[in-house]
Amino acid sequence: MRRMGYGLAFAGLLLVVGCAAGPNGFANTPNAGGEVAGFWLGLWHGAISPLTFVISLFKDTVHFYEVHNSGAVYNLGFLLGAGSLGGGSGAAARRK
Repeated sequence: MRRMGYGLAFAGLLLVVGCAAGPNGFANTPNAGGEVAGFWLGLWHGAISPLTFVISLFKDTVHFYEVHNSGAVYNLGFLLGAGSLGGGSGAAARRK
């Protein structure tokens, strides 16, 4: 039973790694598809940011932050996504 749990955890990790942010180019310009990242991609990139950061230390093609973004809207999504992992600042205050 324990092996199955490890297998599911590994499969979940592979799924999250496969959804990591792609390579970056110049700031606030559309990517090759003519798109810029908005709120929802910012939220997703913020949620996977710890994992993306670790991977970016070892691979030059993975970047921590998408520079092809819509500005403040992407940043808000990124901030909310990154803050949602730890439960926000309220989780730290509850422990004390």
